[in-house]
Amino acid sequence: MYQAVLFVILFSCSFVAFAEVDFEALRSTYSQAPEAWPKPELSAGVAHRELGLLPDVVHPSSNPFSQAKAALGRRLFFDPKLSRSGQIACASCHDRDLGWADGRTVSFGHDRLTGKRNAPSVENAAFWQTLFWDGRAISLEEQALMPIQDPLEMNMTLPELLEKLNADPSYQSVFKAVFGTKTISVQQVAKALATYQRTIVSRRSDFDYFLLARTQSHSRIQQAYNQKLSDQALWGLHLFRTKARCMNCHNGPLFSDNGFHNIGLTYYKREYEDLGRYLVTGKASDVGKFKTPSLRGVMNSKPWMHNGLLADMEGVMAVYNAGGFRFRGDPKDPLAPITSPLLQPLSLTQQEQQALVAFMDALTPYPSAGIVH
Repeated sequence: MYQAVLFVILFSCSFVAFAEVDFEALRSTYSQAPEAWPKPELSAGVAHRELGLLPDVVHPSSNPFSQAKAALGRRLFFDPKLSRSGQIACASCHDRDLGWADGRTVSFGHDRLTGKRNAPSVENAAFWQTLFWDGRAISLEEQALMPIQDPLEMNMTLPELLEKLNADPSYQSVFKAVFGTKTISVQQVAKALATYQRTIVSRRSDFDYFLLARTQSHSRIQQAYNQKLSDQALWGLHLFRTKARCMNCHNGPLFSDNGFHNIGLTYYKREYEDLGRYLVTGKASDVGKFKTPSLRGVMNSKPWMHNGLLADMEGVMAVYNAGGFRFRGDPKDPLAPITSPLLQPLSLTQQEQQALVAFMDALTPYPSAGIVH
């Protein structure tokens, strides 16, 4: 049903006349400091968190950064020894060449078993307040151990993992050099993995260079940076902040509010049902809510949505243009999903949707390699 709806939505705006845009005026406006940009179109109660450059990563005092620890975390991240089969590593579902995701609708793990959810990118994970689509982990240290123990993923128990690592002289030596103890602990594994993941921060995008243009003293560099955004992408930026209402959820330097919303893809009482955040909180109001993903590097990590339903950005635009999917359920059912009121029909023309896609491209640099300071 969803695919059929998408087909109708995609073609409903195809024949609207191309909007006349004064690109010179638009570029002049957005070449100013963000404080001088037009006010975004936000629903009542949504805070204005302007788009901007990513801040520096802050490592927690309980797990301070060291180059040796990050290098150890990288080794663990790419080591299939962390799985029961000895064939699956963290990097199996979080591949740099695939935007630190895996390019699959849903991931497979131990014995080719599949879950219900698409693997989220770990790029910029340092900036998340919660981890996983449903936010069930509140730190990278907590998150790091969950896939290892998940029977559908790496299917390893922590005692067995420690037995493996403590029996490996090379790991014993490195852990001792990093943590100063002879015996490897679960907490040390988590800290090393988390430290490495905090180094996977996206490179500067064309949008970032555009923001930096006004800070450049050399006129040629200033002009080159300013032109990093094409006219189409610049229009997409304006639409993103205004008519398309994207900043209601995708805001701030991360292009995410770190919140949870229901866009109507719950499949309630159907084969692919996923109740999302509700499975963590038990609150009926959280049924069908999933974390707002960052849009930095978004074009590297298709397919999109928590279930990997959409493999092309035009389909994504169509969903939001329609105001998401509305579930018609029993009003007496306390768990009937409610699509977020932040989503509204937008009446975007095909050309406006294409401009938004161009802006998504401008947010997408080549994936980070993970920077060890």
